[in-house]
Parts: sequence; C-alpha cells; structure tokens
Amino acid sequence: MKKISVLVIDDSALIRKLLSEIINSQSDMETIGAASDPLIAREMIRELNPDVLTLDVEMPKMDGLDFLERLMRLRPTPVVMVSTLTEKGSDVTFRALELGAVDFIAKPKIDIASGLKQYGDEIARKIRIAQAARLKKHTPIVVGKSASADVVLPSVSNRIASTEKLIIVGASTGGTEAIKDFLIKLPPDSPGILITQHMPEAFTKSFANRLNNLCRISVHEAQGGERVLPGHAFVAPGHSHLLLKRSGANYMTELSQGELVSRHRPSVDVLFRSAANCAGKNAIGVILTGMGRDGAAGMREMHDAGAYNFAQDEASCVVFGMPKEAIAAGAVDEVVPLKDMAKCVLSKLSTMGKISNRV
Repeated sequence: MKKISVLVIDDSALIRKLLSEIINSQSDMETIGAASDPLIAREMIRELNPDVLTLDVEMPKMDGLDFLERLMRLRPTPVVMVSTLTEKGSDVTFRALELGAVDFIAKPKIDIASGLKQYGDEIARKIRIAQAARLKKHTPIVVGKSASADVVLPSVSNRIASTEKLIIVGASTGGTEAIKDFLIKLPPDSPGILITQHMPEAFTKSFANRLNNLCRISVHEAQGGERVLPGHAFVAPGHSHLLLKRSGANYMTELSQGELVSRHRPSVDVLFRSAANCAGKNAIGVILTGMGRDGAAGMREMHDAGAYNFAQDEASCVVFGMPKEAIAAGAVDEVVPLKDMAKCVLSKLSTMGKISNRV
C-alpha cells in the first residue's frame, strides 16, 4: 500500500526534525521533504507532489497564510497547520481553516520536543484525516452584527418554539467553518444553542469570540451555570464536557471534567445524551462534519427521546464520518447540505406546536 507522503514546512529546524520523526515512525506515512520557508516549499511541492503538507503559521519570506491562500487557489492540497498556543496564534489558525486548511496541530509553548512527541499519535491521525478530506474552496461571506438581510434568515415565526426549544450542535474536523456557516444565518431571536466542537482548550475561547463577532446571536465559551436563553450560544471549553441541565423551569449549562468519552473531552455524545435526558422533544440536534463516531449514540438517544435531528450531507462535509455514523445509527430525521442547514432548522422550528414541559 502506498504510504501517505508528507512535506513538512517550518522555519524551525527542531520542529522539522520532530515532525519528520513522528511521521516516519508510522507504518502508513513518510516524510518526503522538509522546507524552511514557503519559497523552498513551493519548488518541493512541484517536484515531489506530496499528499499532505504540515505548515507553520509564522514563516520567513512569505507569511504562512499568504502561502496557504495561493496554494489553495492554484494547487489545492490537504494542509495541517502547526499553530502556537497563543491568542494571536489561534486567530491566525481560524483564518487558515477559513482559507482551506483541514486541521491544525497545537505547538506547545514550552518543552516543544516532549510536547510534540506526546501528541505523536494525534498528529499522525490528523495527517491521515487530511489525506482523505474533501477540500473546500474559500468563499468569503460578508457577515457581522450588521449583516444584510439576505445573509441572516428571518425570525422564527413560532414564538413559543423560539423561546422554549433548544438547538444542540456537535462537530469535529472541518467543524469550525461549518459551525460558523450555520450560526451566521441565524436571527437574533433563535433558540438557545449548545455546541461541542473537538478543539484544544487554548482555542475554544478565541473560537467563541470569533463567532460572537460574526453572528447576530451572542456566542460565548461556556463557563457552567449559565441560563440558556434565546439568542445565545455556548461553546464547550476545550478542557471540559458541556452538558444541558434543568433548574426548575430553566435550562442551564454544566461543565464536567469526567473521563474521555469516544476518546474526547469535550464529547459530542455527552452533550447529546444530556439533551436527551433534559430536553427530550424540546431539542433539535445538528451533527456536522467530523471524523469518528462521537455523537452517533448520543444523537440516537435524542431521537428516541423525541428530538428532531439533522445531519450534514456527505457532499458538503470535509469529513463525512460523524454524520455518516449518526445516520447509520438511525438517529437522523433529515440529511441536508450545510448551506441549507440553518434554513431547514428554522423551518422545522416554525412548524412546531406548543411545547411540552416534560423533562
């Protein structure tokens, strides 16, 4: 079987060496070259035709984002970004994902050698996912708090549904852009939303802040104990599971640092199961692009409890793993393209009758 060929692009000789060692230790992949800057990388890509690139964000001679933008426009290639665990690093990382990078590796701030080696299996997993991912063309959308009416969908016509229903979202690889594309279309009076996206804890706050700046609804990194109200979305922090709880007549957020579930914390299964237990048919589930099975079992529990569930279709997914597993589990009521997800969810909300108060 042909090995996955990887070109490592990083101005740090240490990082190039460590990533090459991690890649070459895997039986199904190999490093075919290492470049210290994008100009050298450009020639190596032409000569070696790698399957996957790892790309540093901050590079000499040409910024990593400039290189990525040109690459995805002229010669689309799966890219895994190597990002620093800083606020600036996270902002640049989300821009890279927007431009078409499949995923990112978080570079430790201290003891880089030990840190990268500890995450060797995760790095290899992300390279495998990138090699099989469906590349997306970057299509800029002008959005924000003052977004035009043709971007943001009309308010929910059923006021009861808007105030008493919940939207529960799970995603992984490709999910940062999919969640953004879903949320930016929602009107300010949308039902309360809980989101679990697989992501390191150093990035979830920046992710929530970025969404908050782009969307008409308010988006926050969950702290635990918040009341879930219309027009507000809560993103699971990277260090904890996010759960839905009831307190009297109110829905509340809760955080847990319990064991990993489906190899993840935060886990989509944990969020979906809590929604099944606490909201039942008052919840609408949405599962988006991502690798693996996380969310399938929990979404089936939501379905069995009366929730109405949507899955992103294969053609619009970067990785059709999590939606595929949820569909196979009999958990999904509708499969729709990402571009139609917000419209379909709001349409379903508008047709719902008076909501049951059962827990």
